[in-house]
This record gives sequence, C-alpha cells and structure tokens, in this order.
Amino acid sequence: MKKLLVASMMLLAGHIVSAQHQEVSEKPDMYKGKQVQTVDTTSLLSAFKRGHFNGHFRYFLMATDNKAGLTDYYANAAGGGIRYETARFHGFQFAVSGFYTFNIGSSDLGKPDSTTGQSNRYEIALFDVENPYNKKDIDRLEEFYLKYQRKNISISFGRQLLNTPFINLQDGRMRPTGVEGVWMEYNDTKKIKAEGGLLYAVSPRGTTKWYHIGESVGVYPSGVNADGTKSQYNNNVSSKIVALLGLNFKAHKNLNLQVWDVYTDNVFNTAMLQADLLFPQKNNSSFFAATQFTRQDAINNGGNTNAAKTYFEKSGKSFSFGARAGWKNKTWETSINYNRITAHGRYLMPREWGREPFFTFLPRERNEGFGDVHAIMGKVNFNIPKAGMKTSLAAGYYKLPDVKNYRLNKYGLPSYTQVNADIRYSFPGILKGFEAQLLVVWKMNTGEMYNNKRFEINKVNMLQYNFVLNFHF
Repeated sequence: MKKLLVASMMLLAGHIVSAQHQEVSEKPDMYKGKQVQTVDTTSLLSAFKRGHFNGHFRYFLMATDNKAGLTDYYANAAGGGIRYETARFHGFQFAVSGFYTFNIGSSDLGKPDSTTGQSNRYEIALFDVENPYNKKDIDRLEEFYLKYQRKNISISFGRQLLNTPFINLQDGRMRPTGVEGVWMEYNDTKKIKAEGGLLYAVSPRGTTKWYHIGESVGVYPSGVNADGTKSQYNNNVSSKIVALLGLNFKAHKNLNLQVWDVYTDNVFNTAMLQADLLFPQKNNSSFFAATQFTRQDAINNGGNTNAAKTYFEKSGKSFSFGARAGWKNKTWETSINYNRITAHGRYLMPREWGREPFFTFLPRERNEGFGDVHAIMGKVNFNIPKAGMKTSLAAGYYKLPDVKNYRLNKYGLPSYTQVNADIRYSFPGILKGFEAQLLVVWKMNTGEMYNNKRFEINKVNMLQYNFVLNFHF
C-alpha cells in the first residue's frame, strides 16, 4: 500500500509538470477586435492545475566512534520526496507529500555490541528503528491534509508536519516526525498568535508507520522504571488524544511572551511559560535575555494501572526552569544558557514526539528522562550571509543524577560534557538549491560509570561525524 501511495504521488507530480499552464476558456473573449484567452479561476480543476509542487533530495552520512573496545557504527542514507499543494479554492487548499529512503551502505545496525549487548543508538534512526535490516521499503506518506483559511484563521485536518516546543519535527535524521489530527492557527499580525489542536496519531522520525497516541509512546528504547526494572510501557499506554494550545503575545515591541499547554489523555499534562526580552543597541546589535518555566503532572495512573507498565508515575510531577542571556548582530551571536530540572521527579516527554525546548539543548543528546539536573551551555554563532556560510560552536556541561539513581535517571546516562561544531553552506550559481552541513559532536564522561561499559557506549567518550547534503527544488 505504501509503495502504491508513493508511486501515485510520482505520477501526480508528472501530471502537474505537464499541466503547469493555466486553464483557458474554449470560447475566447474579444478585446478591441482581438481574441483574448480568459483564465479559469473558478473551478476545482483550475485550483489543482494552478497548484505548485516542490521536491527534496537528501544524502546523510553518520558515523559514531566509540571508545576502543566498543563497536563503532556508520551509515549512508539517500532519499527524496515530492510535495504538491493546490491553489486556494474558496479558502480551501489540499496538500500531499511523500518521501523514500534507501540504505546505500552501512555497518550491521542490527548486531548488538559484543561487550555490552547494547544496540545501535543513532544511525538506525536514519532508516527504520523497528527493522534494522529494512534497506529498501522505507517510505512514508507524510502529508495528506485539507486546509481552510479565512482572514487571520486557518484550520487544517489530516497528516501534517508541526513545529511546537514539545511536539516537533526533530529532523536531525532523514525525515521528521509527522502528526495526524486537527490544527488551528489565529494570527492578528500585531500582538497575538494562537495555535492549537487535537492530535490522534504520530509517525516518529526513523519509522514508516503511523501510530495511535498510546502506541507511539515506547517505539524508541524505554529505559527503566523508577525502581530500576525495565520499563514495559511499550504497547501498554492507554491514551487516544493529545490536546495542545499555544499563545504568543507581544506585550511590548521588545518583550514577547509564550504560553503552552500539552494535555496527553490519561497520561500527563505539561505547561510552559517563556518570556523573551530584547535590548536594541547602536550599530544594529542587541542584547537579549529569556526565562522559561515548565511543570508536569500525572493524569490518572499515567497511562496504565500497572505501575510496571505505566509511562508517567502515578501522582508524579516535575519542574524545570531555565534562563539565557546573549548578544547578537548581523554576523555574530553569543549566548550563555542554563537549565535546571528539580529533584521532584523526571522530566518526561515521549522522544517519539519531538525534542525538548530547553535553552541548553544540543543535537545528539537530551535531558528528557532525568530529574535533579544542572545544565549550562555556551554558544557562539558566526554567519557570513554574502558567502552563504553559517557556523556554530557550542559547549555544555550536564550534571545528571548517578546512573544507579533510577528514580531520576531513566536511561543510565552519566554526567557529561558535550561540544558541537556545526558548519553549513548554501551553494550559489549553477549549484543553487544545494545545501551542505558538517556537524561534529564530542561527548566526554564526567560521572561515575562503575566500570560498566553499558553506561558508556553510544553515550559518552565518543565522537560523532555527520555530513548532510540537501537539494531543494
């Protein structure tokens, strides 16, 4: 069925290419004695013929170099996709997109490390996390929605790609996370933007399937329960709907406030408040600062009446707060960032749904699943717009609970230091449309591992190399 859908999209694209002319009346009008062809903009057919399409090809090389004696991994992925959106017809628009991926050369991603028994962590998400040996049938219908827009309000229904603080694309692999449901946006263009909706299905990055909300929780590795036993919530979470609401309010020309609430039916509720301040200076530069507060509370039994199979501990809660300060101009941006997750409980948000919104987040690691965390991160960005170059260097220290403190350390990750170097280049001229990225990640252990390599492999004392080449058209 998936192959049929993707093939249908390719046929649709071919049809669109051949029909990129406007629908013309069979009976031309007359103007000053000359025939004038009139454009049909009133029919549904014309809305489809006046639609537009775009495409995307992507190559991704990822390689993880673990400490000597532990397994190293590499993967080469290549793929492409196409998207089509109709012109607006009485306020309605229809969109559809799909993407395919091929494994064109990788290490054995299904073979556990011989020393620790641990499986591959990073490279597998380029393909199919549920089947490491699936190298060809990696395709997905990503978008399939109908949108209605009137003045400042839009409503879309179906499969779509969303970016919110808690449910987002997290597109650091071949394909992003997709969602299915109803989404509404209101924007008065001056001070207020409101958005929200009801979601009933998720297709996490690194998968080819669509899952109901409860099924989507646990597709990725699930760590341990608070008592140290293996988590068993995969396929055991009872939840049908996620309701989101976000408000963005420009209280002053230099002060922006945003409030978000994520209600996961029968599991937990997450609320966030963030304030961003800007202090303009001379010479087109600015100082900036921000604060963020997050609170989580369990709902009912957290997903299952059996404590061993629940996602969010009954009566559980977590608190997080963070701050950032920095300076920027057209070329440079520097910032210092801090985040604290208190010892009240683990901060939990299904990794299948997106990455965390904390100021201290760096690609290739998260602080989801932990409590009693102190994180500090500094970043410097240097951009050369005329040369199409963007560079970033960031370093962070993340003090986590002891790996044997299971109540507050879900994934057995020791405290660590992480350094990321990121270079991006947009090609000009004849190669316009191509974009290249090189990301190098270094993670060093700073915590106690009790001489157990399971706490080390794919977690700390490792280097990772990422090279990505995109072509958009």
